[in-house]
Amino acid sequence: MSGTRSGEEPMTLLYSEIEEELRSAVRGLLADRCPPAVVLRRIEPGTDPADSVYDLDLWKTLAGEIGVAGLLVPEEFGGAGAGASEVAVVLEELGRGVAPVPFFTSSVLATRALLPTGDALLGELAEGTETAALAVSFAASPYAPSRGASVTVADGRLSGTVTGVAGAEVADVLLVPVAGELYAVDGAQVTVAPSLDLTRPVATVTLDRAPARLVGACDVAEVLRFGAGLLASEQLGVAEWCLDTTLAYVRERHQFARPIGSFQSIKHRLADLWLDVVRARAAARNAAGDPSPISVAVAQSWNAGVALHAAEEALQLHGGIGMTWEHPVHLYLKRAKATEIALGTPGDHRQALASLVGVPGPE
Repeated sequence: MSGTRSGEEPMTLLYSEIEEELRSAVRGLLADRCPPAVVLRRIEPGTDPADSVYDLDLWKTLAGEIGVAGLLVPEEFGGAGAGASEVAVVLEELGRGVAPVPFFTSSVLATRALLPTGDALLGELAEGTETAALAVSFAASPYAPSRGASVTVADGRLSGTVTGVAGAEVADVLLVPVAGELYAVDGAQVTVAPSLDLTRPVATVTLDRAPARLVGACDVAEVLRFGAGLLASEQLGVAEWCLDTTLAYVRERHQFARPIGSFQSIKHRLADLWLDVVRARAAARNAAGDPSPISVAVAQSWNAGVALHAAEEALQLHGGIGMTWEHPVHLYLKRAKATEIALGTPGDHRQALASLVGVPGPE
């Protein structure tokens, strides 16, 4: 399936050979270094609060050896000069593994905000020697980019707070947007806050006349729109893991001397879920290849709900074992629920979509 955008090469929803090779490399590394059991141990109750949930050793391998950190960075800055479609493949695999690494926050959101400036920090992010976080609430959206933020600038110093910032805990540099400008700050107070998704902590960033370096102009709404489009690929990965794991379980779990997967009601539920996931894949691929406001709104309107529905079905169809802390399905349910309200809720995106295509809302 393909289409042609004016003045550009034909867009395809299929995966290229290079993308499949990238997928294989990331999936193989995660299977070896970050299976769900390892993620569970990192969030085990009683773990020293000083220990970050992020697996920075895994991140160094992903960034340095596989080169995922520099996918969006042009070659002139030491990056791969790849596109959003390659980034989307990495996010699918990280979603399948609920991997606790700062790829989305540093290599997608922060990098996208930096790209128009051509700042030298891009080279350090591409190498993976530095990580950055965009100091914007994870609950903000392309339609309300300043949600959760109250920051002012005076005499080159920033003051204020930003709540719900993902990736701030492990960021070497915080990129703070203020009034259309982007500032680099490394003297902020970062306080980790309680988060439903234990594999992606959020934090409150407090700035008290923190020295800041002006980086350049920043269109926060565009950055969040780009991020929301790619977040759909992470949600796809979550849904795919839930579907695949549940299919394997219902083939093995027996009741009345039969696999429970042979029961008609379960067949119907999983067939419906499979169709939902197929549609989610198409929506995610389209948003990665064409991050227009309509494509992004469609992808987030659909994929956020599919990821959550897939996780809920996985939890229910795993029965009693699915309700335990030892089974990883709760990690996926929490990730799905957290991303459902990240960068715009499905309702936000549907409302925007209705406006974009000229469909009037209810009176």
